[in-house]
Amino acid sequence: MLVGVIIGWVLWIFMLVLFARMILSWVPVLVRDWQPRGPLLVLAEVVYSITDPPLRALRKVLKPVRVGNMSLDLAFIALFLLVSILMQVNRAVFYSY
Repeated sequence: MLVGVIIGWVLWIFMLVLFARMILSWVPVLVRDWQPRGPLLVLAEVVYSITDPPLRALRKVLKPVRVGNMSLDLAFIALFLLVSILMQVNRAVFYSY
């Protein structure tokens, strides 16, 4: 039971970090001259350091899809879905009575 709680918290925190990564990747698109400074720079570095290794591994398999002038990052979507599925599996395995 304790293992399930720990795994659940780790997955939940990773999901929050993924949301932060999504927001940090959209801010420069919306505000062209924005650069993180001070504590936000440290937060951005932590977020990118945590999420970059799994995203790089997935990007080797799932290449971005070009949609007009933009590219859709399928690796981010796949990682988000994978973490969501792992959260559901964790809940089913450790919390089924």
